Amino acid sequence: MEKTIFISLPIEDLQTVIIDCVNSCLKNNKQGSNDPQTDSDELLTVQDAAKFLSLSVPTIYGLISKKQIPVMKRSKRCYFSKAELMNYLKQGRKKTFAETDIEAKNYINTKTK
Repeated sequence: MEKTIFISLPIEDLQTVIIDCVNSCLKNNKQGSNDPQTDSDELLTVQDAAKFLSLSVPTIYGLISKKQIPVMKRSKRCYFSKAELMNYLKQGRKKTFAETDIEAKNYINTKTK
């Protein structure tokens, strides 16, 4: 005998449930896959992004409101591309003293010529 359950959900919640289910299926399917692009194209929720960046959820919302972090908004939900978050992290990389020294020498050499 089949059991049928009817649930009333707002459209935003239904979208979130569907996205979570698809991401879960993709994660389970990736175990046998070695395609690096599928991992980087993964969509993350605010909670997932906070965990990925080792930040708190309120900090993520603060970065969103200041437009300092790449985000996609759909309805009242925010989503992040894992690849874009990785690029966001790489942009914050500080140069070493050696790299700064080389840049300074190159700058001086081009200005004196």
